[in-house]
Amino acid sequence: MNDSEFPFADELGPARVVHLYEPALDLRAVVVVDNVAAGPAIGGVRMAPDVSTEECFRLARAMTLKNAAAELPHGGGKSVIFGDPKTEPAVKERIIRAFASMIAELDDYIPGPDMGTDETCMAWIRDETGRSVGLPRELGGIPLDTIGATGFGLAVAIEAAKNDCSLTLDGARIAVQGFGAVGIHVTRALAVRGARLVAVSDSAGTLSDPSGLDVDALIALKQSGGKVTDAQFGEKLARDAVIEADCDVLVPAARPDVITVENAARVKARLIAQGANIPATLEAESVLHERGILSLPDFIANAGGVICASVEYHGGSEAQAFATIEERIGRNTRAVLDLAREQRLVPRAAARALVDERLRRLAGYRRWR
Repeated sequence: MNDSEFPFADELGPARVVHLYEPALDLRAVVVVDNVAAGPAIGGVRMAPDVSTEECFRLARAMTLKNAAAELPHGGGKSVIFGDPKTEPAVKERIIRAFASMIAELDDYIPGPDMGTDETCMAWIRDETGRSVGLPRELGGIPLDTIGATGFGLAVAIEAAKNDCSLTLDGARIAVQGFGAVGIHVTRALAVRGARLVAVSDSAGTLSDPSGLDVDALIALKQSGGKVTDAQFGEKLARDAVIEADCDVLVPAARPDVITVENAARVKARLIAQGANIPATLEAESVLHERGILSLPDFIANAGGVICASVEYHGGSEAQAFATIEERIGRNTRAVLDLAREQRLVPRAAARALVDERLRRLAGYRRWR
């Protein structure tokens, strides 16, 4: 594949881009296997009405970097299904199973859960293809969203970075954009450390209270199908207001590109832990760095889910997954911040320097595309 065939191509990949279409189900999907130098690619299956090939590639590249940073024996991939994840369950099952049957021969791609899919979807995919991660416990899996692997890893990264921005977690004010599986679990993990949630958002809007929001009540509300703005407490604000909340730690844990060059100048947090993949543009990260705001790159901070998935795939236990997440994310966060300080780099540039070196070594060991 060259640049004229795929405008995002470079020396790392993608190794394969597959477009899928099944007219009987109005199924449209894209799979990007970005890089398999370390082994078969692991990456989630995202279902949303507004996904694109470009987003799929950017997410797959984030997985390549994330898996390499965590020193997993896997490359990076991603797939997107164009559709409403809240469609009627029987229809969704037919779509997911049809998608799975169409990727059955892509044996260098191991699907996992992502936005719009869950462990049940992974069970359907496993039934059709024989491979997936993030499975229900009944199938021998470690349901990473249920146990909060990504949120736990984010808390580990924040803990490792707190001294670099003179932050004490006991009493720290937290804002979370995207109160789903990742947002809920990182909020819980930080609350245990004494932090208080002062702003939170989902697709309906932002809920804010400088004195602190009732985390348990909000979790119960979300688990019952409600929105954060349905709460009988707090101030209701626009959906994107959470990005500019007066807080110490901001966790963007939803869609890509929510922090842009337009709003980066209004971010008040001292520390940003990127819970979503590619939640900030490169231009925005430069603005944040110039303002002295520490932004932990996505492929370092939110690797908990894929670390858990890799442990599951290789037969490990839930306890082993948590131990591996804590060790690798803590170590990688410190390594990135130390290099960034020594060489006066933006944290993402420091992280890329570390990861690119590993990918170059891996590429020398095998003929991978």
